[in-house]
Amino acid sequence: MLCLLAAVVQGEDPYLYYTWNVTYGTIAPLGVPQQGILINGQFPGPEINSTSNNNVVVNVFNNLDEPFLLTWHGIQHRKNSWQEGTPGTLCPIAPGTNYTYHFQVKDQIGSFFYYPSTGLQRAAGGFGGLRIFSRLLIPVPYADPEDEYWVIMGDWYTKSHTALQKLLDSGRSIGRPNGVLINGKTAKGDGSDQPLYTMIPGKTYKYRLCNVGLKDALNFRIQGHPLKLVETEGSHVVQNVYDSLDVHVGQCFTVLVTADKDPKDYYMVASTRFTKYDLTAKAIIHYTNSAGPASPELPPSPVGWAWSLNQFRSFRWNLTASAARPNPQGSYHYGQINITRTIKLANSVSRGQGLRYAINGVSHIDPETPLKLAEYYGVADKVFKYNTISDEPPVDLNSITKVPNVINATFRDFIEIIFENDGKAVQSYNLDGYSFFVVAMEPGKWSPEKRKNYNLLDAVSRHTVQVFPKSWSAIMLTFDNAGMWNLRSEHAENRYLGQQLYISVLSPQRSLRDEYNLPDTQLLCGIVKDLPKPPPYSS
Repeated sequence: MLCLLAAVVQGEDPYLYYTWNVTYGTIAPLGVPQQGILINGQFPGPEINSTSNNNVVVNVFNNLDEPFLLTWHGIQHRKNSWQEGTPGTLCPIAPGTNYTYHFQVKDQIGSFFYYPSTGLQRAAGGFGGLRIFSRLLIPVPYADPEDEYWVIMGDWYTKSHTALQKLLDSGRSIGRPNGVLINGKTAKGDGSDQPLYTMIPGKTYKYRLCNVGLKDALNFRIQGHPLKLVETEGSHVVQNVYDSLDVHVGQCFTVLVTADKDPKDYYMVASTRFTKYDLTAKAIIHYTNSAGPASPELPPSPVGWAWSLNQFRSFRWNLTASAARPNPQGSYHYGQINITRTIKLANSVSRGQGLRYAINGVSHIDPETPLKLAEYYGVADKVFKYNTISDEPPVDLNSITKVPNVINATFRDFIEIIFENDGKAVQSYNLDGYSFFVVAMEPGKWSPEKRKNYNLLDAVSRHTVQVFPKSWSAIMLTFDNAGMWNLRSEHAENRYLGQQLYISVLSPQRSLRDEYNLPDTQLLCGIVKDLPKPPPYSS
């Protein structure tokens, strides 16, 4: 449904209202009929089209036969982890009921997406784009494009999400995907394909690229057309030009593409990276004066992950751009702040008692009572224990403990997190509620001496980071957003089987300056369902 822009209440930012009906529907993106999750009958789902500081209100009606939640990937929900939409913060929306999300896209711009956060529902759809424009008063470091186009891409399975979930529950892997999709489909290349997008010769277009898949990094490219990178996960970046971009699971890029080539059709291509299999999706871009079909010869994908690592190192924050954040972009000198805590997180996998994934030897399980609710109602000790994991990985990563995994962080501490990947597969991690500075990414083992290699000047502020095999990645951030925040593997199998944790950032003052109260409409479940409501935070 189209959103309605309500009248501006005095002193408040504009409101955007959406009503979403979530249903099953038969889809066949790879030619095999299967059950998909549709929003208002659409696959992928409708976009949210917002501007910095808008209030977004989404009334979600769950007409599935199972609980459902949506999470808003990359949206920071300042002071408001109640709306994050993960099982650690929100009771699921029961079948046949509805829940209204209400959040503000505060001090943010860029390309983001939403997706289902319960079970493996993301494997069936329910995802879509969420864009945040800059307010008119804030200059954008490039000219307005002729138009904007979404590229929602990801690997895809023809098995249903319930069948994939049963595989994981039985201790087996979901295996390799069956294909790759671009906006829910892939061109056949037999002459029957309709163009996905049309470009006017001489004009420049903005493409918003997001990898919403389950496990595979994808390389994106357009035949004969360079990609000028302008934004990454909410930050304007130095505008380098690339022949192709590696987009890891959960990551988004915004690029400019100019229609200045011969008047014909062209393929955009998304193909798997770092895998023994080669799966590719393509879609047609049509020039309005096109005189011929797209060439069947697709541009090749890069080989190896050293290329991808070098590409990452070329990404730089645009220090001269204004942006929607409390500090103008580039004025926040993260490299001059003393680190108060270093957390090293190592991923591991165990097949001893069925397949489980872990971080620092702890494999997360979601309790019946959301962690945030248990904490707010003062019954956390009956649901979970803080700091089951230490700030250093254990010597033996093969031994795995299955419990709710919650780290207690001190409000406003400046933290360094090191992700260590001793495995053979590329990892991808996302942290809700924050953006962080990715200051380094290197092969081998991390040690304190490696800090001399950190980029302490213009590392990009973003919310998802990849970790290459036998390598480490380092991020820095200030825990200045009170709430309960999910740090998770973006690989669906890993996340579902425990490779995630929550970070509890408590406001010592219990003050509305730091965190919003429990919304009156919040769903209650588990042991807090019938408890008296705690006294609200004071002003």
